[in-house]
Amino acid sequence: MHWFYLAIAIISEVIGTSALKAADGFTRFWPSVAVVSGYGVAFYCLSEVIRTVPVGVAYAIWSGVGTALIALIGWLVLGQKLDVAAVIGLTLIVSGVAVLNVFSKSIAP
Repeated sequence: MHWFYLAIAIISEVIGTSALKAADGFTRFWPSVAVVSGYGVAFYCLSEVIRTVPVGVAYAIWSGVGTALIALIGWLVLGQKLDVAAVIGLTLIVSGVAVLNVFSKSIAP
């Protein structure tokens, strides 16, 4: 069940972060609601995850996957450019998350 909560936490955080630009400094109501709601759900779900997964591991996965997804959304949706250094950095982040999931004994079954 912790993987389900972690996936919801990541998706909610990505939704909240994606809405930040549209919220325009919290001057637009509905995008601001999306930001606050997204982060609220994300932190609630993350708090459920850390009941069974060590906080450092859970946070590393949550922030790493979220960062990669936000960069992908920025590139695909917002037309932001990713240079070679950005792509290498994002690849290292995703690789780190994969190493945690495959090799770490810290993650609860």
